[in-house]
Amino acid sequence: TIPSEFGKLTEMVEFGLYMNQLNGTIPTELGNLSKLPFLYLWNNRLSGTIPSELGKLTEMTDLELANNQLNGTIPSELGDLVQLTTLYLWNNRLSGTIPSELGKLTQM
Repeated sequence: TIPSEFGKLTEMVEFGLYMNQLNGTIPTELGNLSKLPFLYLWNNRLSGTIPSELGKLTEMTDLELANNQLNGTIPSELGDLVQLTTLYLWNNRLSGTIPSELGKLTQM
């Protein structure tokens, strides 16, 4: 489980917990990490939805959530991550359509 208290680490510039067996959800509080350009949570057992609060991470260039058990839709707020160059969401249980807002991600 990723503790919600990690959202208080507002000076963090890289967050990597990939290739573990973490379960639980992605805390919405991670949306407070406004200086974070890299978020690596791939290859875990994370479930639940992708928090729309991740759309507040406007310095984000690399968001890797692949190979988990995430469900629901892709939040349209991810379209606000205009610095994003890498977005990995493969091998999850996502549904619905790809939000048109992701078309704003011209760095990808």
